[in-house]
Amino acid sequence: MFNTMSQKNVYNQEAIDKLKDLVNEIDVCMFCSAIDKGSLHTVPMSRQEVDDEGAIWFLLSAESDTCKNVMQDPAVQLLYAQVNDYNFVTVKGTASVSRDQERIDKYWNRFVEAWFEKGKEDPNIRVMKVTVDEAHYWDTKDSKFVTFLKLAASAVTGAKTDKGREGDIVIP
Repeated sequence: MFNTMSQKNVYNQEAIDKLKDLVNEIDVCMFCSAIDKGSLHTVPMSRQEVDDEGAIWFLLSAESDTCKNVMQDPAVQLLYAQVNDYNFVTVKGTASVSRDQERIDKYWNRFVEAWFEKGKEDPNIRVMKVTVDEAHYWDTKDSKFVTFLKLAASAVTGAKTDKGREGDIVIP
């Protein structure tokens, strides 16, 4: 019995579109910083935007360990998982932090407000941009239920089934 996943690397605009679709659908990632210190610092973070160049944007506090780690070492890894549909993305990137008030205003909403009690003017709000260095995705062509049925049929018949797609996301 062979259960395979088709290989489909995506490039340029198709890569940006794929990254946007998956990250926007999944939203929250496990954000890993302090990559080279032997012990990862990992926290859940919600993206604010995947921009037209494929960069992923976040809001965070200057007082957070994540911000402090990124200021010392900008290498980060983002792990996205949508288990219900078997969609996954891993992103290795380079983070940069700023106090861009225009972006803070753009991303401000009630959810963000809950994290920053002093409002948009809180001096600790920071904007973090993750520039993608490399990324890989896994996604299914079908819903979880249909995928399960295909796997079950494959187990019974021994026939090969295509479980979905995986590939590199290559952004220029």
